[in-house]
Amino acid sequence: MKLSSVFFLGLSAAAVADQQILAIPDDVQVSQHHDSALLKLHRQLIEIPSISLNESHVSAFLAEHLRSLNYSVELLGEKERPNIYAYKGDKDTSKVLLTSHIDTVPPYIPYSVKGNRIYGRGAVDAKSCVASQITAVEELLESGDINPEDVALLYVVGEEISGNGGMRIVNDLLKKQWNAAIFGEPTELKLGVGHKGFGTIRITVKGKASHSGYPELGISANEILVDALYELSHSTLPKSPLLGPSTLNIGQMHGGIAANIVPADASAVVTIRIAADEDDVRKVVTSVLEKYEHLTFTFDSRPPQLLDYKVDGFETIVLAYSTDVPYLTGDFKKYLYGPGSIHVAHAPDEFVSIEDLKASVEGYKKLIHLAL
Repeated sequence: MKLSSVFFLGLSAAAVADQQILAIPDDVQVSQHHDSALLKLHRQLIEIPSISLNESHVSAFLAEHLRSLNYSVELLGEKERPNIYAYKGDKDTSKVLLTSHIDTVPPYIPYSVKGNRIYGRGAVDAKSCVASQITAVEELLESGDINPEDVALLYVVGEEISGNGGMRIVNDLLKKQWNAAIFGEPTELKLGVGHKGFGTIRITVKGKASHSGYPELGISANEILVDALYELSHSTLPKSPLLGPSTLNIGQMHGGIAANIVPADASAVVTIRIAADEDDVRKVVTSVLEKYEHLTFTFDSRPPQLLDYKVDGFETIVLAYSTDVPYLTGDFKKYLYGPGSIHVAHAPDEFVSIEDLKASVEGYKKLIHLAL
C-alpha cells in the first residue's frame, strides 16, 4: 500500500449518517406476502429496523411473538434494549440453547424479494437465523420429536458492537449450563470449525501545529501516523494452520484541521482478525508502534475460537469474522451454523436465498437432536 493511499483511506467515512435508509438494487421488487410461518417471521423481523443500540422495537416484537407461542419470556439486560430469553413451561430446565443476535449494522435496508432472494438489512445477518431457529423448534415440538422443556432460545442485542449490552451481560445473568449451545450466523449451511479473534488498535498522535510554509517549526502528527500505519500494515502477523492468516484493516483515520497548517493531532483505528495466539499479535503491534515518538496506542483483543464441528452430514467452514461465542462461557459444546454467506452480510445488497433459509431449519433440527 502506498503512503498516499494509506493517508487518504477513510478520512471522510465519519461523514456518513448511520441511520439513513439505503436504496435497494434497481431490479429488486418489493415482495408479495409469503404464507409460511418461517418466511412471515423472517419478513416481520427485517421490517423492524434494529441497528445496534436501537433494538428496542425488535426486542418488543420478538418477546410478544414468543409469548404467543406459549414461551415464558425473560427480558435480560438494559430496559431500553433487552435481550430475549425464552423457554417452555414455568421453570427453565432446558438442555439445548439456540441463540443469535437481533441487532444489525447500519444503514437500514427495507425488505424486498426478487426471485429466490430475500433482500434487506439483517436478511442474512442474522435475522435469518432467528427465524429458522424458532421455526425448527416449533416444528420439532409439533411433531413430538422433542419435549417442550428441552430447548431454550436466546436472542441478544449489541453483537455487532462487540457484545455491548448483549451476550456479555446475559452470560453474567444466566450462569447456566446446557448440553450444547447452537449459535446462529451465516455459515453457508456448514458447521463452523472456528473463527478468528478480534483486535482493536486505537492510535493517537500529538504533534505541534505550525504554518505549513515553515514545517520545520512544527511536528506533523499526520506524517508520524502515516509512517506508523505503513509499517504496521506491512508487518508479518502470526498464522494458524486451521484458521489461516491474521489480517489487518486500517478502518478509520483522522488528522489535521486545514491544508495550510502542520497538523498537531492525528488518530486512527485499526482492526486485526486474529488467527493465532493473541499475545503474539500484541508483540508484533507493540514492537512496531512503541518506537514512534509522540504516538500512544491501546490494543484490546479477544482470542480466536475453536468450535465443535465433527458432525456427520455437515460440511465445515473456517470463518474470518468474530461472533458472540467467546462471551457465553461454560463447559458445553458450541456449534456455529446458519444460512447464507457472510460475504453479503453488511453489504448494500444483503440477501439470503429462500432455499437456504428453509434448509437451515432442517440443519437446526439435526443439531438439536444431536445435542439432546
